[in-house]
Amino acid sequence: MKSFVKILVVIALVLSSTYTQAQTRFGIKGGLNLASITLKVGGVSADTKAVAGINLGLISEFTISDNLFLQPGLLFSTKGSKYKISNLSFNTNNIEIPINLLYKLGTGSTKLFGFAGPYIGYATSGKYGTGGVSSDIKFSGNNKDMNAFDLGLNIGVGVEVRNLQISTQYGLGLAELNSDNSGSLKNKVIGISVACLFGGK
Repeated sequence: MKSFVKILVVIALVLSSTYTQAQTRFGIKGGLNLASITLKVGGVSADTKAVAGINLGLISEFTISDNLFLQPGLLFSTKGSKYKISNLSFNTNNIEIPINLLYKLGTGSTKLFGFAGPYIGYATSGKYGTGGVSSDIKFSGNNKDMNAFDLGLNIGVGVEVRNLQISTQYGLGLAELNSDNSGSLKNKVIGISVACLFGGK
C-alpha cells in the first residue's frame, strides 16, 4: 500500500511539472455508482447484490498530445454491497483520487474516448447491518471492522460533446478491505458519470 501511494505521489509531481504549460481544463463530475463488495470465506464467494450510490467531485484534464490526455480527479464516492447471508449489508463513504489516461478519437466537437488508470481511496465513514440492526463501521483501532485505505484500477469508455463528457467505467478494487483473516472483501463498482469541463480551446 505505502509503495503504491509513493508511486502515485511521484507521478503527480512529475506530471505537474511536465504539463504546467500544457492546455488544461478543469471541471465538475458526478453520477451514479452501482457498487458491490466481493465476499469470500474459505475460498467460497457469497452471493452479492449491488447497491446504488453516487460519485461527485472535481477533475482536471491535461493535454499530452492531439489524442492523449491525463485526467486526475478528487471525488466523493459511496460504495457498499448486500448479501443473502443474514441480510448482511455494507455502505461506505469514500474520498478517491483517480488518475486516468484518456485516448480520444474523432475531430470537431464530438469525440469518442477510452480511459484507464489507478485510483486510491480512503473510507471516511460507513455502516453495516444485519437482521435489521445497523452499526457504524470502525476503520481504526485494535478492533476495527474494515481497512479504510483502498486502491484499484478504473477502465471505461465515453463520448465528449464540446465541454461535456458522458462516460461509464468499471472500477476493480485490489486492496484487501477485511482487517483480519476471516475472509476477503474487495470493492467492485460500475459507474455512470457526466462531467462538464471549462477552459482550453
